[in-house]
Amino acid sequence: MSGAALTEAYERFHRTGPEWGADQLTNHGPMAVEVLVRRGRAEAVPGWVDAYIRRLDELPRATGEITDASWPEALGDGRRIGDWTAYFTRQLAEQPWREVLVTWWPRLLPGIAAGATHGVIRTGHVVRTLLTSEDNTPTLDELAHALAFWAARSRSVPPAAAPAGQLDPQAALDAVPRIASQQGNLAARFGQLTQESGWPTSVGRLRPAATPRQVPDRLADLVAAATLRYLSHGHGHPVLLVHTATAPNAVLHTLPALPDDLWVPSLTAVWTASAAIFAAYAPPQAAPAQTAPPGPDAATEAIDRAVAHGDEHVIKFTDTAAEVYARTGQPDALAAALRVATLIPSPTA
Repeated sequence: MSGAALTEAYERFHRTGPEWGADQLTNHGPMAVEVLVRRGRAEAVPGWVDAYIRRLDELPRATGEITDASWPEALGDGRRIGDWTAYFTRQLAEQPWREVLVTWWPRLLPGIAAGATHGVIRTGHVVRTLLTSEDNTPTLDELAHALAFWAARSRSVPPAAAPAGQLDPQAALDAVPRIASQQGNLAARFGQLTQESGWPTSVGRLRPAATPRQVPDRLADLVAAATLRYLSHGHGHPVLLVHTATAPNAVLHTLPALPDDLWVPSLTAVWTASAAIFAAYAPPQAAPAQTAPPGPDAATEAIDRAVAHGDEHVIKFTDTAAEVYARTGQPDALAAALRVATLIPSPTA
């Protein structure tokens, strides 16, 4: 998995920061190249990185030291991305990566909305690499960068009830009330998820996982539901709504590296984050129904189209949609992959 193309790409991206530009957009490079390599498109990686990396900013320099005693005061301080990167690089040089992940996962989970969930998504992509390949320094450094971004941009989701209802994920998403004014940034929109809006109660309508063994299936169902809802509601915000599916998919792929006592809290946290983004960005009205009759190589063709399209969100969402199709056989999952490529412009057009 962590072949030469991925290792070289990681090394190049580690000279860049996790955000870029005046609007602090997220650097998706390491996540997209992980998909390209895992999907057998390693030959596309160098050219894709050459085109993408031009927009990025340099990695911020460390301005101080974070220690095992001082980390709580640095959590959520975006000015300390450089400090957090240095801290996690040291941690991963001194301890096995699984130990570092298990220590920090519950500390970071309350701030799962970090970078509009990109902290947990980037972590999930590199953990998937680590679970399927031998450790090497660039891959461990990628985990350090992912955890550092999550820690520096830690953001909680507005308080909500824990799942205790009877609804499956698709019905539970439909039951989440939209915010009154879908304007402004993530913080402004999350500020509308109040008790009066019905937000806390609606989140609790999801059927919970009674035991850790039920969590993988519950997460897979959530990923599928969010993917299908992108088909009908992605036009509300084509980029942000991608993460309602890719965030729970990242958690799903991280579960094998976590003790099972962290599985139920992880499901609760990522469900709440996905529901919050859906409430904040999904339009009240669905788009007209669309279909994509699948052929024998439909998933492969969807990946090929995403690679040709070139946008990082399209690549990552199509990867998730193809997994949903593989698990469920639902053609609407691949229709959603077609939909994202029409809603998000191609950088190569």
